[in-house]
Amino acid sequence: MAESDTADQDFAPTKKKKADDESEKRRKKITPGSLMKATIRSGEGQEKPVDGDQVIFHCTTRTLDGIVVDSTRLEHGGKGNPIRNVLGKSKMILGFLEGIPTMTKGEVAMFKMKPEIHYAEEECPVTVSDDFPKSDELHFEIEMLDFHKVKVVSEDLGVVKKIISEGQGWECPREPYEVEARINAKTTDGELVLSHSEDPYSFTFGRSELPKGLEMGIGTMARGEKAAIFVSKTYMTKSSLMPMIEDHEEIQFEVELVHFIQVRDMLGDGRLIKRRIVDGRGEFPMDCPLHDSLLRVHYKGMLLNEEKTVFYDTRVDNYGQPLEFRSGEGLVPEGLEMCVRLMLPGEISLVTCPPDYAYDKFTRPASVPEGAHVQWEIELFDFEMPKDWTGLSFQEIMDDAENTKNTGNRLFKEGKFELAKAKYEKVLREYNHVNPQDDDEGKIFLNSRNSLHLNVAACYQKMGEFRKSIETCNKVLDASPLHVKALYRRGMAYMLVGDFDEAKKDFETMISIDKSSESDATAALLKLKQKEQEADKKARRQFKGLFDRKPGEIAEVGGDDEDDKIPDNAEHEIEDSRSEKDISKTNLDGGVTDSEHEPERIGFLGRLWPSGTRILAALGLNRCSIL
Repeated sequence: MAESDTADQDFAPTKKKKADDESEKRRKKITPGSLMKATIRSGEGQEKPVDGDQVIFHCTTRTLDGIVVDSTRLEHGGKGNPIRNVLGKSKMILGFLEGIPTMTKGEVAMFKMKPEIHYAEEECPVTVSDDFPKSDELHFEIEMLDFHKVKVVSEDLGVVKKIISEGQGWECPREPYEVEARINAKTTDGELVLSHSEDPYSFTFGRSELPKGLEMGIGTMARGEKAAIFVSKTYMTKSSLMPMIEDHEEIQFEVELVHFIQVRDMLGDGRLIKRRIVDGRGEFPMDCPLHDSLLRVHYKGMLLNEEKTVFYDTRVDNYGQPLEFRSGEGLVPEGLEMCVRLMLPGEISLVTCPPDYAYDKFTRPASVPEGAHVQWEIELFDFEMPKDWTGLSFQEIMDDAENTKNTGNRLFKEGKFELAKAKYEKVLREYNHVNPQDDDEGKIFLNSRNSLHLNVAACYQKMGEFRKSIETCNKVLDASPLHVKALYRRGMAYMLVGDFDEAKKDFETMISIDKSSESDATAALLKLKQKEQEADKKARRQFKGLFDRKPGEIAEVGGDDEDDKIPDNAEHEIEDSRSEKDISKTNLDGGVTDSEHEPERIGFLGRLWPSGTRILAALGLNRCSIL
């Protein structure tokens, strides 16, 4: 074997800026003279591989007396397939880890390694057969064929991708997108085994129509991108569109992602599907109307019957003008708004919608039967984002906040409590960036924020989430401990959840701090007493005979009856209007809830049933066990 006149290069431990602790620990094993390099043939240029590059090289391993013990080359008994490793990711012997980054493309070099630098290294990540002379000093002849940047698609390096030419945008196909791609397949020695460069494959992503590894790689590509995707045999699964390629350790796919159509399963159950048929302007999703915006759309509504009966078309029924509406206000069916929020200006999409997201919960057109599935063809003309408060005066900010609050109040009165709560919470989030400049502004700001929190609390009560209503009222009382309306609303929530002692405290506190609220507090206390009596009466019925049993007998506790249900008017009385000064007026006042500690109760039964401890005490049974 002829070597060049280049002097041997002695390797000593080196440090790399971004090497992980494990690599650094391994490199410390390199001692002077344990790894030597001689250049046989110089390579091209000065560029050398770094971490993250895929290196492709042939390797022939010999003993010091020239006997070949392993090789990738055909002439030395190998399969002819070069080694492909990703620096910093692949498992490599220590000599390769340190020596290969010194090589240039096309270079041939001989590395002389002591046993502790190759397969005899303690805890070496690469295994060899038992008859391999790993305890001997060996020569490794390396020819660096190529190296390039790659994207690691699978953690085990079974799928890696080399970008040949960049695509457009950053959106990549995913399930269940419809994809068109030109695909060729080659073996590691360059043999063409599949060609679809003229006639692109058309497939639905996520349906196993292509081998798993190939689909994984395509899932990282942008529209128009060209790439080489290296797929190991473990990822060459059976597919419905592509013939099985067997008897190869790795296949290289050359892919051009021609086009894909965005298809979105909006609910995740296949019922509400949005399919983009004409691309819009801008980048998804940054240029979509994700926030509450003024939207202008043309749409055509069709029944999913054989005739595809059109029941509404803005171009016909709206004098050719697009429909204009604000999102987040419940002005169009929920399914339609959900899809429009994910559209780009100029985009046209076809939406298939189930009845519960179409017209079952919305004003139904006369020609749409109850429970009908529908299809909308929607074109988003344009939209206007909500006003940005940056640069506005304090008064302008408060005026805009009041407008949003009034929209929430309208939604509340229409029974759309989730949408109303979202409006109030939107303003409360924006309030985190508002800084009043003097005491007068501070007072106005505090009153507005308290009012919004109390409106959120009212929404929670209407939605039956009484604990969250209590937590939201606590936010007001933390800032304004004597806020009468917050005490009233929290007291009502305590009563509705069955925490009568805490409710009584709030109503009595109202009277002590504001005599004008006495009539409302007194009425609430009377109602509270009625609720307690009803609960006690129900408990006596449930536990009747429980303690008359003989030892060892198990008494049946009565189940829930109609008295356990909270009557509708119990909630509505919180919001009924009577007078301008009335605490229980439907003057919505209301934010995002933070968990606070709830009042601690003694005993398991006390937690489940707050008034139970008093009832048992009245029965003379302060200590009892139910077997």
